[in-house]
Amino acid sequence: MASIKLILKKDKIDKSGKAPLYLRVIKDRKTKFISLSLKLEPNEWDEEKQKVKKNHSNSTRLNKYISQKVADAQGQIADLETKNQSTSARKLKEAIKGKPLVNFFEYAYNRCEKQKDTLALSTYNNYKNYLKKFEKFIGHKELMFDDITVTTLKDYAGYCSTTLGNNNTTINFSLKILNLMFKEAQREDLIPLNHFPFSKFKVKKAKSTKRFLTTEQLEAFIKLEVSDKAKAQIIKDMFLFSVFSGGLRFGDIIELKWNNYNAKTHKITKTIRKTNRQHSIRIGQVAIDILEKYKTENVNQNDIIFPFANIDSDYFTDREQRAKVVRQAIALSNMYLTKMGKILELPFSLTFHISRHTFATRALNNGMRIEHVSKLMDHSDIGITQVYAKIISSELDNAVDKYIN
Repeated sequence: MASIKLILKKDKIDKSGKAPLYLRVIKDRKTKFISLSLKLEPNEWDEEKQKVKKNHSNSTRLNKYISQKVADAQGQIADLETKNQSTSARKLKEAIKGKPLVNFFEYAYNRCEKQKDTLALSTYNNYKNYLKKFEKFIGHKELMFDDITVTTLKDYAGYCSTTLGNNNTTINFSLKILNLMFKEAQREDLIPLNHFPFSKFKVKKAKSTKRFLTTEQLEAFIKLEVSDKAKAQIIKDMFLFSVFSGGLRFGDIIELKWNNYNAKTHKITKTIRKTNRQHSIRIGQVAIDILEKYKTENVNQNDIIFPFANIDSDYFTDREQRAKVVRQAIALSNMYLTKMGKILELPFSLTFHISRHTFATRALNNGMRIEHVSKLMDHSDIGITQVYAKIISSELDNAVDKYIN
C-alpha cells in the first residue's frame, strides 16, 4: 500500500526565503517526490495539519488547490493499485503527473546512436564509455531523469575520485556527459527546465599545464640526431612541420596528401578532422624544406606526404579503421618522441600535441595577434587561444622575478 504526504522542502529555500512544496509518494520503501509548483515561507506551512497557515494572504485558495491535488493523487494510486498490486513508486508518480517519466539511460544511449554519424568516432566512443561508467555506479538501468539529484552528482563525483582514482579533469568530463544529456532532453521538452541539478553542483577544475618547447629546447630538438629507424626521422619531421605550419594536429598531418599542398602559394588546404571545417594556411620556409625532403620525381598528387602510418583507401571510408590507424600511429609516435625527450633531458614527457602548443606560444611571443593565432589553429572560440596568452604572461613574470629581483 502506497502512502502520500505533503512535504515542504526547507533544504531548498530560494533567495526570497521560500521553499517548494512537494507531494511525497512511498511505495515498497521507494520514495518519489512530485512538485506542486508552489512555494511557501516555512512559517506559512503547518506540517502537522498539512495545510497552509492563515498568515498567508491566499491560504483558503491554496488549501483548496492542495486538497484537490492530494485527492487526485489518492484516486490515481487507488486505481493503479487495484489494477496492479505490484506497481512501483515510479509508476505511481507517472500516473499522478499524467505523463511517463523519461529513463535516463534509455534516452542517453539512443541519443548517442542518433548522433553516431555526426560525431567523431572517438567522441562517440567516449560518450558511451562514460555513460557505462555512470551505469556501473548506479548499478542498474532503471534510472529516471527525476531520480538524478544534486546528491546523486556529489556521490558520483566522490565515487570517481575515491574508488576510481580519477583526477578533477576526468571527473568534470564524466559529469559533462550527463549534463549534455540533460540539456538535450530539455530541448526536446522531455524533462522540465527547472530540473537541472548541475546548476547547484560543480567540481573545481584542476589547473591544466600546457607543455611547450622553449626556443632553446626547440633548437636542441632540431639538431638532435635520431636513430637510423626511418619512422623516428619521419615523426621528428612531422613534429617540426606542425610547429611551423600553424600547429596542425597529428590526425591531419598523417593523412596529408600532395594535393593538399599548393607549391606556388605555399599553402596547405584540407578539411580538419576535428572540426570538419576547411582550413587553409600558408607555411613557412622550415615547413617547405621538410616537404621537399619527401617529394620524389614521380610523386602522385594522391600520395600521402609523410609515410608514417598504413593509410589505404579504407582509411578514408571506414571510420573505425581510421580511428584504429590513428590510435596506433599516435602510440608509436609518442614512443619515439618520449625517447627523444629523454635524450634532450626535457622536464616533461614529449608528445606530439606539444608541437601545437609550441606553435602557439612561439607565434604569440613573436608578436602575432591572438585572433590570427586562433584562426591558424582553427579554434572555435578565441577564449581557447587565450590560454596561451596567459602562458606567455606567466613566462614573462617568471623572467622578471628571476633577473630583476
